[in-house]
Amino acid sequence: MNAPPTAERQAAGSQAPHPTLPGYYDVAEERAGFVRRLFDDTARHYDRINAVFSLGTGGRYRRQTLQRAGLRSGMRVLDVACGTGLVTREAARIVGAEGHVMGLDPSAGMLAEARRQLRLPFLQGRAETLPLADASLDFITMGYALRHVADLAGPFAEYRRVLRPGGTVLLLEIGRPDGPVAHALAKTYLGKVVPALCRVAAPAARSGMLMQYYWDTIEACVPAETILHHLRMAGFAQVECETTLGIFRSYIARR
Repeated sequence: MNAPPTAERQAAGSQAPHPTLPGYYDVAEERAGFVRRLFDDTARHYDRINAVFSLGTGGRYRRQTLQRAGLRSGMRVLDVACGTGLVTREAARIVGAEGHVMGLDPSAGMLAEARRQLRLPFLQGRAETLPLADASLDFITMGYALRHVADLAGPFAEYRRVLRPGGTVLLLEIGRPDGPVAHALAKTYLGKVVPALCRVAAPAARSGMLMQYYWDTIEACVPAETILHHLRMAGFAQVECETTLGIFRSYIARR
């Protein structure tokens, strides 16, 4: 299958996952640099931050979600925005020695931590310009980072380009809960409790700011249907979104 015609891709349009957040940066063009510096500054403490946020259950959830999406032994995988390798690690366990897993991230600090912990190939780069050949992968993952890209259309076009026919993209995200009670609980925990705990757990880093920014991007993010729409417009099929506990979302699409 060929990539969608240029006119079709242009019709999909550019869609930022959330508007500019002036409390952190002033214009949209500053977002990428701000996010990269924020993750560089918190890289050494990121796994501890994640453990606080997920209450120690993140590894099991990531592994089970990868398997439900169809990741199997022997597959060739790219983990986009891999960070310290939390999703990468689970993918490598599933595909085994017969498979091949790579990680990609724009943050040099995050990649240094990933390389320290895992003997896997890690590349520095962005979702919008993947340094890989056409139709070279079976599976692409992106864990909790879609809110940090400049627009949805660019990464989705790249994902389709590098996937083989029948390949899968899995986007793990946290969505704004529906309903006033669920939203209030999530806002209290993710927007107040977690940042406060992270300031105590890693006081020398900007961990509190990282998790406050995390919640603010969740609050401002486009709805699930917008993400599904842009996956379809990029040429993906069998596009769906699974929601767990009201906030954990798994977007799955096939090439």
